[in-house]
Amino acid sequence: METSIQTFVNLCQWDASRMLIFSDNVFGALIYYSHFLALIISVLVGVFVLSKDRKNIVNQVLFFIMMTFSLWVLFDLILWANEKPALIMFFWSAILIIEPLIYALCLYFIDVYIEKKDISVGKKITIFSLLLPVIVLLPTQYALVGFDLTNCFREPVEGLLATYYVYFIEIVYSFWILFYVIKKYVKATLEMKKQITLITVGVVLFLISFVSGNLIGSLTENWTLAQIGLFGMPILSGFLAYLIVKYKAFNTKLLGAQVLVVGLGLLVLVIAFIRNIENVKLVVAFTLLCVWLLGRVLIRSVQQEVKQREQLEILSEQLLIANDKLKDLDKLKTEFLSLASHQLRSPLTAIKGYASMVLDGDFGEINKEAKDAIDRVFQSAQNLTKIVEDFLSVSKIESGGMKYEMAPFSIAEITNDMVKDLSITAEKRGLKMSFTCDDNKGYMVNGDKEKLRQVILNFIDNSIKYTKEGQIDVSVKRESNKILFRVKDTGMGMTKEIKDSLFQKFARGDGARMNTTGSGLGLYLAKEIVVAHKGTVFIESEGLNKGSTFGFELDAIK
Repeated sequence: METSIQTFVNLCQWDASRMLIFSDNVFGALIYYSHFLALIISVLVGVFVLSKDRKNIVNQVLFFIMMTFSLWVLFDLILWANEKPALIMFFWSAILIIEPLIYALCLYFIDVYIEKKDISVGKKITIFSLLLPVIVLLPTQYALVGFDLTNCFREPVEGLLATYYVYFIEIVYSFWILFYVIKKYVKATLEMKKQITLITVGVVLFLISFVSGNLIGSLTENWTLAQIGLFGMPILSGFLAYLIVKYKAFNTKLLGAQVLVVGLGLLVLVIAFIRNIENVKLVVAFTLLCVWLLGRVLIRSVQQEVKQREQLEILSEQLLIANDKLKDLDKLKTEFLSLASHQLRSPLTAIKGYASMVLDGDFGEINKEAKDAIDRVFQSAQNLTKIVEDFLSVSKIESGGMKYEMAPFSIAEITNDMVKDLSITAEKRGLKMSFTCDDNKGYMVNGDKEKLRQVILNFIDNSIKYTKEGQIDVSVKRESNKILFRVKDTGMGMTKEIKDSLFQKFARGDGARMNTTGSGLGLYLAKEIVVAHKGTVFIESEGLNKGSTFGFELDAIK
């Protein structure tokens, strides 16, 4: 049998292939040009896209499409050049599975590109299950009946699988892509519709040109003309390059311009593989057209980039000017707050002093109505004094002028004193207040005693103001080398949104409905003071009307 085949090869005068792909058996004028162009571009685009984001499923699927197509091109070129029947049968069989696989991968690619995520396992099984009969029956006569020794065309005789089923599933995949794209296009945003249109046009043109090579060659027997089909990959690559530059698809940013430049170089390089000089004019004309199209895309993208950069430079200058003005305004605001606060201090001190003297009877007896009115004046002046002090503290913090007198002291002692002083206020509101700590442990910290006293006062005072009924539990604990201060109440509680904003300036949440005298600066100041002591503040609440817990944590010293 081997002798008869060799005799047949000798009669047909087939050339022996070199490196599987070079031989005189390749009679078509543009065979090498079209194959090398498609092969090199597909490999470069696939490697380029994958290298920019290996974890992105869109990049991964596109890479597999490019590599699978490059294998198809390589195997097809081997079939053109080779004279050995066994190798021809092997690579022809491989192409029978690779060709529909490319269609399946294109469907997969369209899906993940639009959804921006991987598809389910069930959907993968559905897509690729159509390939199962080809895989199972590939070694049988349903795929290839045998090698045709009745002519010198070096072609196997195809079975039912290759003749009908492969084309059938390719048609199924094509309609599947179209129906899926139309469904997603209707629901997509305007910007996404543009991307869907471009990527669909690119993939569809690629598939049409991919299958057109066989159709043109079979119908016209002009296999030089049939090479038009292989230019589908440059078409798809052009669309992908446009997507990369225009929409920064596949996470490649502006580096898509590199692909365009490489593509232009390859179009010129592959001219070297044209075997007959009479075909050079045709190829040069085609190359010139591609250079013009790709160059136009590149120039427009560069022009757009330059324009955007010029606009960014103008905006940057404007932002710098605006930033300087904002700094000046912020400085003026801080100076104004400081000046206004200092100016308010003196009259407030006088109001409080005289109101206190009148209440104490230094100016003689007054009736109850007048005493109640003056008491309200005194309380209002007291509240206003606290607000002025808060403004002064904020001004000092923002200007970097807040001074801290650091010294060792016991958090437990000042908390205990504060609870005793505020218990009377809590009892007047019908609230129970308790204080717990373990006397056997040390609660010494290194800090500004008066500033931290202000924090403790703020937390306890807030719980009293915003708790209608129930109790307030104050505690100090030592956990390892940390001192933990907590104030837990049965008050109004808060939502997560309110909780996240409470330590900002002028943030009061829903508490403003219960108490309208606050400035919204107390918690902000408390946080800044604790942070200055290298500590942290926290809020805990299970929700509205479920109480709250305010506290801070500081480093302990022995």
